[in-house]
Amino acid sequence: MKLKKASKYLVLALTLGSTVFTSCKSEKAEVEPKKPNVLFVLVDDLGYQDLSVMGSDYYETPNIDKIAKSGTIFTNGYATCTVCSPSRASLLTGQFTARHGITQYEGAQSGQGWKAKNRYTKLLPPDFKQHLDLDALTLPEAFKAGGYSTFFAGKWHLGSKEQHSLPTDHGFDVNQGGNKSGGPNGGYFSPFKNPNLTNLPEEKGMTLSMKLAKETSKFIEKNKDTTFLAYLSFYAVHAPIQTSEEKWKNIEIRRRKWELMKMDLKWNVFYQLENIKIIPFMQV
Repeated sequence: MKLKKASKYLVLALTLGSTVFTSCKSEKAEVEPKKPNVLFVLVDDLGYQDLSVMGSDYYETPNIDKIAKSGTIFTNGYATCTVCSPSRASLLTGQFTARHGITQYEGAQSGQGWKAKNRYTKLLPPDFKQHLDLDALTLPEAFKAGGYSTFFAGKWHLGSKEQHSLPTDHGFDVNQGGNKSGGPNGGYFSPFKNPNLTNLPEEKGMTLSMKLAKETSKFIEKNKDTTFLAYLSFYAVHAPIQTSEEKWKNIEIRRRKWELMKMDLKWNVFYQLENIKIIPFMQV
């Protein structure tokens, strides 16, 4: 009897031990994984094939290519609209244009006012919201709820200070350069005519793209030991079409090489066609 009683206690002890061990394992499994930091880069008016990684043999984009080759490329993503503001609102809210109400770029005319710009499309744009709705839950607001620091740099085009619709009104802690304008007022070189961008004497002549990249880098460096969302929204390649003298020289050299290559290709096609007598001559 004593042995039976002892064995019962032993079984009970083993069961309790297993329970404690299992409990410890489940607690360890429920430890939250480290939250990743996020850098979101948005380029204005960039063509689908304007990257070498996407097939261009004219444009050279080695740094973007590195990101693509070390990550994942999504080739079947579609913009929610053909113009700026609606697409940007969709990226920030996850909503389609008809839901968030911005169906044309901010500042555009609607109705008969559309024709004042000599635009005679068969359908006239209906009235639309001129700024991002304050009630809409945005990407940075969701990140902030998760304990993230949030940063915005560059083109906003989703409202103004007067409309209480700047990046800082929609979840971003920091705003560098975001305002109601759809283009870089004053051009792409410092000093910038942007009320939300600080001009520094030592940066005179710097391109706007480099300025935005530098401000983003400063934020990342400052917050590298925390969790952050950095949203870098370039004004480029939107008009006016401007670049630095150094890059202009490089593109001119490439353009001349490209023209020579095309000429060489034309002559080679002409030679082949002449040889097989498909046509008597070809004008190039």
